[in-house]
Amino acid sequence: MTDALPTLISRNPADPADVLLRIPAPGAFAAVDTVERARVAQPGWLRAGAAARSAALGAVATAVEAAADELAGLAVREVGKPLSEARAEVARTAAIWRYYAQAPFAPTGSVHETSAGAGLLLTRRRPHGVAALITPWNFPFAIPTWKAAPALAAGNTVVLKPAPEATACAERLGEIVRRAVPEGVFTVLPGGATEGDALVSAADVVSFTGSTPVGRAVARAAVARGIPAQAEMGGLNAAVVLPDADIEQAAHHIAASIAGYAGQKCTATSRVIAVGAALEPLREALSEALRSLPVGDPADPATVCGPLIHEGARGGVLDACRGLVTLAGGTALDGRGWYAAPTLVEKVSPGHRLLREEVFGPIASLLPADDLAHAVRIANSVPYGLVTSVHTADLNTALHGLDRLDTGMIRVNAPSTGVDFHLPFGGSKASGHGPREQGTAALEFYTSGRTYTLAPAG
Repeated sequence: MTDALPTLISRNPADPADVLLRIPAPGAFAAVDTVERARVAQPGWLRAGAAARSAALGAVATAVEAAADELAGLAVREVGKPLSEARAEVARTAAIWRYYAQAPFAPTGSVHETSAGAGLLLTRRRPHGVAALITPWNFPFAIPTWKAAPALAAGNTVVLKPAPEATACAERLGEIVRRAVPEGVFTVLPGGATEGDALVSAADVVSFTGSTPVGRAVARAAVARGIPAQAEMGGLNAAVVLPDADIEQAAHHIAASIAGYAGQKCTATSRVIAVGAALEPLREALSEALRSLPVGDPADPATVCGPLIHEGARGGVLDACRGLVTLAGGTALDGRGWYAAPTLVEKVSPGHRLLREEVFGPIASLLPADDLAHAVRIANSVPYGLVTSVHTADLNTALHGLDRLDTGMIRVNAPSTGVDFHLPFGGSKASGHGPREQGTAALEFYTSGRTYTLAPAG
């Protein structure tokens, strides 16, 4: 007799008594069977041609737009995303599907002359087969989309395993996509680690977004099988503020990057590095900006900082600031949900967990730096390298320091949060493994290159 499969439960973070979904996990055998069904469907999806794939992705974009209010409301309820951000995510989701709807018509190779004699040399990119997508809960529509859309456009079939906390959102997205594509081309596989491990063991290419330990395990498993893998993992992102910066603007941008969606973004700012004379005015402006941010019900359009995803996440924020000098926040908020006040701390010792680990919540450390070179050393001193924001009025100064920052993305006079889906996205060090996501880089990842030699017969 075997043990019963675990139950997947999705709760409303703003009201934990509100259970959206309670289903049994399908298990490892079901995961492998799902991959095999996707593998059977893949050749037909590719043979259908560029026009069919383009039309299907365009139809998904149109359907997402038509269901925008419903989808935004579901993200608010299931993952606690503030309504304004949920609406923006849904709009971006539709835009991503529409962007990749043109990709099936893009060139898939090139023609070259031979080095000697008659004939031609061709390069061509072909799909891998079945793409396994393992996605987090914090962007329940956009992240599955920016993985699935290029994979499908290139001719792969897709099996999506969402985080358990975002299962209802993924299932709803799956309903929309399945109406536009043939059976077996896009499948949502609910589950946890068991299903994720089985998926990695069976698929032909893997794309993962989540924590660094799990991402590294996924990458190791994929390398052992010899299949392509990309893993977008954690961040410990810095905002560098120079003395000539517009301090009020910088404080506004950084506060939003610390506390927007309760800091539950891999691109959130968790370290604020004030250079020289910027420290005192920034301390005051940023503390005030954080205290004034609307915190509360994510269904309220004015809310910026909603609940954390679960009770343990809130506890992690409160534990991290214990014993430190707190300039703003540092407390739990009253209510049924898992709320914490946006928090800024200072005088953080170099070995403190806030300067070593990603605490996925609305909390950041204020750190002084003597000059730009010192600020760059501080920014680079952590295991992660996803994104850095630099705030200055002098573009030459910003550019001088940019090449020394070891992050995958650098944003000047802008929040650290925010993604341009038509450009490569990813980080260095413990923040990323493998090729970049999004833009045309994604199309390259979901295909393999081949070189053909065409010589005349006889």
